[in-house]
Amino acid sequence: MNKDSGNIRAYALDILIEVMENGAYSDKALHSVLDSGVIPDKRDRSFLSRLCTGTAERAVTLDYIINCFASIKTVKMKPAIRNILRMSVYQLFYMGQVPESAVCNEAVKLAVSRGFKGLKGFVNGVLRSIIRGKDNTRYPLRRDGFIPYASIKYSMPEWIVEKFCSWHGEEITEKILDTFINGEKFVTLRCNLSKSDVSGITGLLKADSAGIDIKEGRFFNYSLRIKGFGSLSSLRAFKDGLVQVQNESSMLPAAIACIRPGSTVIDLCAAPGGKTLHVADILNGTGRVVSCDISSNKTKLLYDNIKRTGFTNIEVYENDARVYREEWEGMADVVIADLPCSGLGVSGRKCDIKYKTKPSDIKKLAMLQREILKNAARYVKPGGRLVYSTCTVTHEENPENYRWICSNLPFESEDIEEALPECLKGMTGHNGYIQVLPHMAGTDGFFVASFIRKTGRW
Repeated sequence: MNKDSGNIRAYALDILIEVMENGAYSDKALHSVLDSGVIPDKRDRSFLSRLCTGTAERAVTLDYIINCFASIKTVKMKPAIRNILRMSVYQLFYMGQVPESAVCNEAVKLAVSRGFKGLKGFVNGVLRSIIRGKDNTRYPLRRDGFIPYASIKYSMPEWIVEKFCSWHGEEITEKILDTFINGEKFVTLRCNLSKSDVSGITGLLKADSAGIDIKEGRFFNYSLRIKGFGSLSSLRAFKDGLVQVQNESSMLPAAIACIRPGSTVIDLCAAPGGKTLHVADILNGTGRVVSCDISSNKTKLLYDNIKRTGFTNIEVYENDARVYREEWEGMADVVIADLPCSGLGVSGRKCDIKYKTKPSDIKKLAMLQREILKNAARYVKPGGRLVYSTCTVTHEENPENYRWICSNLPFESEDIEEALPECLKGMTGHNGYIQVLPHMAGTDGFFVASFIRKTGRW
């Protein structure tokens, strides 16, 4: 840290207030500061990233610790004070290289700078009490109830822990939560094999970043797990469109869709474009990819990625998937319906999701998915495929919607076992779909199912 470390904490506080109080996306809030160039020092950037991400990720646990020592519960504190204490306690418990005195002093300075001079004694007192009692903090024990124990240990809202237990049981739930909070952090790249091979891309990555750590993917031989690099925009393989950031589990829809040269594929809710680009890469210049999303902001993401990668067989449409388009009736060999969902499967990478999602959202989203699926089904030609997927782990959005498709739409479930990566074979539990859970391979939680359109009239 340099002499302006206090300013770094001020940036961190601004980011945390945006994320934890105002509903901003954690990655966007962080990168808006990092990409602005106001923090040029590499160590400061690393400190800011770790402090913001770690504090948001462990906010449930941090609030529990604060509440053990503070006379006022965090929920009743001023937002600035609440987040000053959160980031300070994160430094005390999870960033051991930061001196305790520096944590307290900087927290008090922040409180004063934000207009809370009258609360500087409160902030200092709470932190000093936490330092004194740090090693004796009592946490909920598993024997006294799994839900409060898991909620605090793995920093997950209790209602989500309860839901996970009802869907997957306590043992699997704990494995999922442990992977979310303690799993290895990395960025996954999918190599565009129509543009280069994996060895060539690996060589480029190593040449651009001496300290980069590259591992092969666990599902696909064209995926790479990387960490220890500066920024994606500095990597030639990324700039030249040879790779796309995409979690391995989200590569499953295109991989199991049996896409053939010359196929017409509709990707209904496509932004930022990982699946669209995967399909285009498989088609290798043939066929047609119709890539859609609901707003100009989302379609801009598609255009940007298409421009970077240089694929020429992709058409982009700003389209509300709930609205039927007659001109697409029976047009597609494959429709990929990776639909809006609760996103709980990606909680390990996007820590704000667990705070944004509400219990009522899950049922509403399941109904929205059905609304979109009714249109998606009509775009598939007889004998064609509908691939339905989500990046969540809920029963309402996944197996229950799978059964709804089988009962209400003119489709037959397709056995996907042979199309799955070797490490997932035998894990389906049902031939027509697979629920990938994060602990299986350190990937996002993901659901994917494939259906064949019956011949004859609708």
